[in-house]
Amino acid sequence: IIRTEKLIGSLALRGARFDDLILTEYRESLDDDAPPQRLLGRDWQARFSWVASDAITLPTADSVWQQTQGGDLTPSRPITISHTTREGVVLTQRISIDEDYMFTIDMGVHNQSGAPITLYPFGQIERHNPITTSDLFVLHEGAIGFIGEELGLQEISYSDLLDDQQISKSGTGGWLGITDKYWATALIPPQTQNFTARFTATQNKAGANQPIFRSDYLLPAQNIAAGARASTRGQFFAGAKVVDVVDRYREDGITRFDLLIDWGWFYFLTKPTFHLLQILYNWVGNYGIAILLTTVLIKILFFPLASRSYETMAKMKKLQPRMTEIRETYAQDKPAQQKALMELYRGEKLNPLAGCLPILLQIPVFFALYKVLFVTIDMRHQPFFGWINDLAAPDPTSLFNLFGLLPFDVPTFLLVGVWPLIMGITMFVQMQMNPPPPDPIQAKLFQLMPIIFTFILAGFPAGLVIYWAWNNFLSILQQAIIMRRNDVPIELTANLGFGRNKKDGHK
Repeated sequence: IIRTEKLIGSLALRGARFDDLILTEYRESLDDDAPPQRLLGRDWQARFSWVASDAITLPTADSVWQQTQGGDLTPSRPITISHTTREGVVLTQRISIDEDYMFTIDMGVHNQSGAPITLYPFGQIERHNPITTSDLFVLHEGAIGFIGEELGLQEISYSDLLDDQQISKSGTGGWLGITDKYWATALIPPQTQNFTARFTATQNKAGANQPIFRSDYLLPAQNIAAGARASTRGQFFAGAKVVDVVDRYREDGITRFDLLIDWGWFYFLTKPTFHLLQILYNWVGNYGIAILLTTVLIKILFFPLASRSYETMAKMKKLQPRMTEIRETYAQDKPAQQKALMELYRGEKLNPLAGCLPILLQIPVFFALYKVLFVTIDMRHQPFFGWINDLAAPDPTSLFNLFGLLPFDVPTFLLVGVWPLIMGITMFVQMQMNPPPPDPIQAKLFQLMPIIFTFILAGFPAGLVIYWAWNNFLSILQQAIIMRRNDVPIELTANLGFGRNKKDGHK
């Protein structure tokens, strides 16, 4: 029996396999009767043992071991299991566990066979027919490992592994395993020894279309004389990918173990975004409010650049009549039209591309927050207010059943909830504050953009949609203040047809 505050499970003496593990702190869903999250079971297991180049009968996955020390495996009480081969080679495993999710396996050999032997220590994770939670590029699920500093992080999807059948790499310092969105298993060989990591995929003979995926490592040979002993140590991580936990294991000496969490290419931006949210959450106790506060802090940080961009946009609006005149004058001569416009911009010391800066600044922040909400378990099942009980999941309401008033479920693609609608409205208002493009086709496309984005973002995590809506609201306030300061009319009422533009008299 394995028993800690965070884990409950067992070690199978047949095969010395970690074959059953439940994460007591997590539930499979938000339902009141949801069972605790199961990690290891019949389809996901791990084991440590030895292979030999000599003709000795080492234990297989079906060989029975004996428990020789300890009772239940707890953080304060390790256990020892052993197996003796026909030749008299005694194999032992002393297994201990910490307060979180790390097992330590001290493997020993006592060669009582009467002849020298050569053994290779190994560790192996095996998974049958896994189901991925998402096919989005933003998240990796499948085989994973950090194979020394030279090769670095290796992420191999299940489909790629099925195509390649086997991938082998060698390095010193690192780890390897199989990862889900929130959960992972990882093997950690001795960090100062060279190891060969192997990722394989085979078809299960017991059932069609049920592949078996394996991640394993092999250490260099140990030559053990008759009567001599040998030992090695391996570690096995099996649990939730909690940021603070995996970071601590890295600090304890496991090379780049923090990369078990898929921070992506923008690691330098994504991880600080998470830590900022975590600090604010520890202060206010709600990740939704932490997202709102983060948005305000980002607005303050980029306020000078954004203000300069909005001022440029305001000045561009003042030049709109002269720009229209130039386009009409050189309607048949596009090069002359562009030259005249550029001379106008130079004369007024304006950069027409500067108005895009607020949007460009928002994109990396948007992606970093999206990544944090999508991949970190800290955001899983975190509530906001009202109907939002999971910031990492889409808004569960829908306009098409009047947000639950009508007694029927709607298809997934029609789950356009309250927060996506708020986001779409704020986006529409922000766009209507600017004059419409002179090209009528572009003007129609701009009118459709809020509707398109509303449907697209409806399937995104609610926390991200709340961020976007709140950011739009703050941008509207900021833009309105800057436009008034520059004596530029706000086009909102005119674009909506509720008033007249005093400068040109058009509705």
